[in-house]
Amino acid sequence: METPYMRCLNNSISRFIHLMSCQTSKGMPTQNEFEGMAIMLKHLKPVLDEIDDEKIASETNLWKECEDLDAYINSAREYMERWSPKMSRILSVLQSEQLMKIIRSSSLEICGILCRLLRTSTSSSGFAGVQHCVQELQSWQPERISGHIEQAMRSKNDDNLLSSDEHLAEIVESLNLVSNQELLKESIAVEKEWVKIHANKSNEEVDQINQIVDLLALIRTYMLKNGCFGTMNGVAVPSYFRCPLSLDFMLDPVIVASGQTYERSSIQKWLDNGLKICPKTRQHLSHTNIITNYTVKALISNWFQENNLKPPPSNSDTRNAVVVDDLSAPDIIRTDSFRCSVHSSDSMSMSRSSLEVADAVSEHTYAHSRTHSAVSSCDYMPSSTTEISRISEKVGEIMSEYSPINSNSLSGRGSQSAKTRSENGSSNYSRVHSLSLSDLGHDETTTSSHVDEIVGNLKRSSNNALQTAAAAEIRLLAKHNMENRIIIGKCGAIIPLITLLHSDVMITQEHAVTALLNLSLNEEIKARIAESGVIEPLIHVLKTGTDTAKENSAAALFSLSLLEDYKLKIGRSGASKVLVDLLARGTVRGKKDAATALFNLSICHENKARIVQAGAVKYLVQLLEPNTGMVDKSVALLANLSTISEGRLAIAKEGGIPLIVEIVDSGSQRGKENAASVLLQLCLNNTKFCNLVLQEGAVPPLVALSQSGTPRAKEKAQQLLSHFRTQREGASGKKK
Repeated sequence: METPYMRCLNNSISRFIHLMSCQTSKGMPTQNEFEGMAIMLKHLKPVLDEIDDEKIASETNLWKECEDLDAYINSAREYMERWSPKMSRILSVLQSEQLMKIIRSSSLEICGILCRLLRTSTSSSGFAGVQHCVQELQSWQPERISGHIEQAMRSKNDDNLLSSDEHLAEIVESLNLVSNQELLKESIAVEKEWVKIHANKSNEEVDQINQIVDLLALIRTYMLKNGCFGTMNGVAVPSYFRCPLSLDFMLDPVIVASGQTYERSSIQKWLDNGLKICPKTRQHLSHTNIITNYTVKALISNWFQENNLKPPPSNSDTRNAVVVDDLSAPDIIRTDSFRCSVHSSDSMSMSRSSLEVADAVSEHTYAHSRTHSAVSSCDYMPSSTTEISRISEKVGEIMSEYSPINSNSLSGRGSQSAKTRSENGSSNYSRVHSLSLSDLGHDETTTSSHVDEIVGNLKRSSNNALQTAAAAEIRLLAKHNMENRIIIGKCGAIIPLITLLHSDVMITQEHAVTALLNLSLNEEIKARIAESGVIEPLIHVLKTGTDTAKENSAAALFSLSLLEDYKLKIGRSGASKVLVDLLARGTVRGKKDAATALFNLSICHENKARIVQAGAVKYLVQLLEPNTGMVDKSVALLANLSTISEGRLAIAKEGGIPLIVEIVDSGSQRGKENAASVLLQLCLNNTKFCNLVLQEGAVPPLVALSQSGTPRAKEKAQQLLSHFRTQREGASGKKK
């Protein structure tokens, strides 16, 4: 007589085998493994059929195991029935392979119990059948894609990148994540699971899905690094022109509420699936409006031109209408026709290599002059393109990592403000306008009436969104065009923009500080900005702003410090401390901006002690390491600080001498010159420091520098060598 447990188990096995025999689609990642499991269960079923229930009725362990196996097989069957191609492949593999592992283990446990019971039985066929089933179960080794997944997730914190890449390659190939669309589908599927699991708040599942999100990021990095998407006519597509979500070429780049830029079709699919989290930053999106990133679009157009390539048709070429939620008129539709023409301006040439732009290597130029205020004689002078390139050539600005333009902003000279439309009582406003870079460049100038309207919106403190849009538009208008800066300055924008530096809305604050930086490129307006009490608000931004806002605030302080009277005022305001904080903890761009501003402040003798007391030397010494990319900037600032005793003491205390000697030996021409200046100050003023310099083996590189360096470097090296001789001769004289 068959027990209910055994009957249920046999029925479940039969249903599972029948389900697998009806499966025709091969879309499931572990389809073959499930088919193998069905074959394995076929061997177990006759063994269970032959069991003499009366002889094993008292075997509670067996019945319990049969009950568990029945539940596992039903779970596998239900999983197969509800599986959909829209489900995450990575999660499917982890879940299904775990089920198969448990089913195999449970089946072996049952066979083990039966072997023990039937060993004393008279039925030799029953015992042989069980042994055969055990052999089949042990020989069944399903492919373990989950092993590669687990290893890849585990190796995220390891240093073995080669091993990690091997696992990632296996995952990509096994799960067929080899195309942009497949990667996008998997990303959407994983995100849906993330939302569902976080809603249920199961800790174990939350940890797993978070790891899978991280794994997808690793897969994208791996695919970019290994050029998995090939080239365009033999030309490699720069990684920063690929969508962070799908790795698709961003032919139609758009900005979302978090400030990230994506390919329109990719992020639209993401949003259409009800997902309101930024794929890259994991921020919740305050709205789902998207707006064309004209800067990136122009850079991509420029890249095509530089490489003599013809842009492929974009999916959005025939779909240019963008629905924008207006502040007062909810049904506004704007159609932007963007011509990817590239124009140089008085401050920036868009014909520069897009690679050069995206690398954000707009370097500052140090020119040498002999001044009484800095013994290092290394004054900072901006290059002809530094001013605008500080804004437009940063990765953060180019890729709009931090700078979303509110979707309510109708950028460009021809845009009509929401305020005007509201006052006109318009509830359904539709307009088509054409915008090219020339609208924001030197070819065309905005009008005073339009700027007056924008400034009016800046002052509307009751409407944050309108203020944000207005600040963003001024930022763009002032970015390329000197005439626009003059008009904006005359229309009274400076005071409202300074007020917005205290805004609690981070993106508004960011737009405002960047707009002021752009405006400060005009000398007359720069003076008016300085006279309007901007220093304290800029310090506030350095303390509270986004990374980009902090970078641009530091750049603005540098710009103001070019006014001779303001070097001391900025120094006395407490700016040194927050600039040093940025030097210590900022982004790479932020550190460079902080070093540049501090250098210019250090030209004023009174500021040197403040900068040292703020702790700058510790971080400057750390930045002397070659891999920081800031050796020249750091040693130039140290050269100025070494002219005071506090600076020299801090340099020695922080272990700067060995690194400075190394720069004399292997640094750039500029770096060697300033390193020699630091060593000269240390040696002339302190015998102990002089001995430390000699112990670090400074003489050979100084001899080489005295023969082959710049004129000023040669002079410094010769002074040092002469000082060493004098010290040695003095010591010899004392011994006699």
